[in-house]
Amino acid sequence: MPQPGPQSFAIQKHLVTELFFGGAVGGGKSDFLLGDFAQDIPQQWGKWCRGILFRRTYGELEDLIARSHEIYPKWFGLDSKAWSASDKTWTWPNGATLKMRYLEHSTDWQRYWGHAYTWIGWDELPSWPDLNAYFKMLARLRSAHPVPNKRVRATGNPGGPGHGAVKAYFGIDRFPNGGVLIEDAESKTTRMFVKSRVQDNKIMLANDPGYVDRLKGLGSDALVQAWLEGDWNVVAGAFFDCWDVSKHVIRPFEIPVHWTRFGSFDWGSAKPFSYGLWAVSDGTPLRDGRIYPAGALIRYREWYGNVKPDTDGGNKSYNPNTGLKLTAEQIAPGIRALEAGEKISYRVADPACFSQDGGPSKAETMAKAGVMFQPADHARIAGWDQVRQRLQGDGEAPMMYVFSTCTDFIRTFPALQHDDIKPEDVDTQGEDHIGDETRYACMSRPYMKKAPVITPIRGLQQMTMDELWKLGRARNRAGQRI
Repeated sequence: MPQPGPQSFAIQKHLVTELFFGGAVGGGKSDFLLGDFAQDIPQQWGKWCRGILFRRTYGELEDLIARSHEIYPKWFGLDSKAWSASDKTWTWPNGATLKMRYLEHSTDWQRYWGHAYTWIGWDELPSWPDLNAYFKMLARLRSAHPVPNKRVRATGNPGGPGHGAVKAYFGIDRFPNGGVLIEDAESKTTRMFVKSRVQDNKIMLANDPGYVDRLKGLGSDALVQAWLEGDWNVVAGAFFDCWDVSKHVIRPFEIPVHWTRFGSFDWGSAKPFSYGLWAVSDGTPLRDGRIYPAGALIRYREWYGNVKPDTDGGNKSYNPNTGLKLTAEQIAPGIRALEAGEKISYRVADPACFSQDGGPSKAETMAKAGVMFQPADHARIAGWDQVRQRLQGDGEAPMMYVFSTCTDFIRTFPALQHDDIKPEDVDTQGEDHIGDETRYACMSRPYMKKAPVITPIRGLQQMTMDELWKLGRARNRAGQRI
């Protein structure tokens, strides 16, 4: 039986086409998936139920298979023949089936071309870098038989390379407490996020009362908050765990004219490109009294070249990690428009922009359109160290800030994850484009300009004779009289 609370609430939402049940670790998510599919088997249409349940890797799938062996035989009285170890499939006496598969790469969905399922499950959906496979498998949610309530169910914790995509698609950024039905205007389907917390899993806590205390000793306060409360504003496993919205995100202000301004660019076509404008503070007070340390970088404007979601809830295949496929000729005018009326001291770009492949490089093409770049320092580990040092600052104040209007930075940068093989580097399967562009900015050795010294104008009565003779000679040359 489902436990009272979010698990029971989620299991009863039969008419919701897509439901994401997630948040805290230990929230009963895997049991929810196994139970949600199996509840249809005793129904009159149970013989036509065809389900498939995915994990990203085989090792993770083994844990899910082991849990299914604890639940299904006791629930349905199944014998050993119900499970096919070679085919990784459960088969019920009435003919219902549940395949348990791993899908490591986003293109692996092609193995299931032409298949039909009445139920599709995804365990730890944010572990995939994007939702490409998820969206492609939606076309496999169909049946030649009268099976009602065909549905997709997914689970996951905050964090992982797909954190941002899942958060945006299921409206977690807009409805962090969940339970709100989102209607998709394009496909006429519905989706919902149901939030789970570790406190909701009463059975586990009763059997393992020390579980919460052990979690508290395994990470930072922010990470533990994500684990226990299912807080999607805290990114579990974040590469930059020193990121703090309260410190680094600031309200916009008018950038002083004399501050150094420069741009940084990361190329993308099928994937998003990113162009950011930065200013270098000289440490003097602003008009409103705020002071940012001398040499601090301030990101004040950006252009993130990705496909944006429809405002009416449509665009079923929306994936924020999809590029606009613009050419260099098309991007250059957009950069000029972004910089209109400003004096940009220099620009740095992804070194890939300077590679030649049988014709002019992207950098050369944009230079002809009036946008000049110099190659960025592409050192990854040293670059990430520079970014981290600026985020941390001197312990009192950071040396990097972001305007609150730079929404794509605020969405993607905190979600950057460690690479599984090389943990000192960023996982490149996620939305790392703004992260790369920020790295280029920090490695460009940005310099600071001091405010110009303005000499007050002196009247003739205050001038010395030498100053008067100098002024007279200058005006005589200009044909003027004193």
